[in-house]
Amino acid sequence: MPTDLVGYGYAALVASGGVVGYVKAGSVPSLAAGLVFGGLAGFGAYRISNDPKNVSVSLATSGALAAVMGKRFYGSRKLMPAGLICGASLLMLGKLGVSVLQNPQGT
Repeated sequence: MPTDLVGYGYAALVASGGVVGYVKAGSVPSLAAGLVFGGLAGFGAYRISNDPKNVSVSLATSGALAAVMGKRFYGSRKLMPAGLICGASLLMLGKLGVSVLQNPQGT
């Protein structure tokens, strides 16, 4: 079973974004959200690494982040951090979609 390196990288990006938000602006909600969603993304990558068909946690996490950060990006038009996380989340959703199409649940 291959390790989901892309998923772990995405988790690290999300978690580090929360830490940077705290360091630069003193934002405790940013730190909390970054660590929670980064942890969930890491857990999802762990589950995919053990079973490539088990995408539910990663799909929910990246979908929620794409929606929330996409709305923030649409309102602010600021690339950092909303645009970056939205883009990374959309790429993650695409990767998960390809993974599901290549490994259908029935086989």
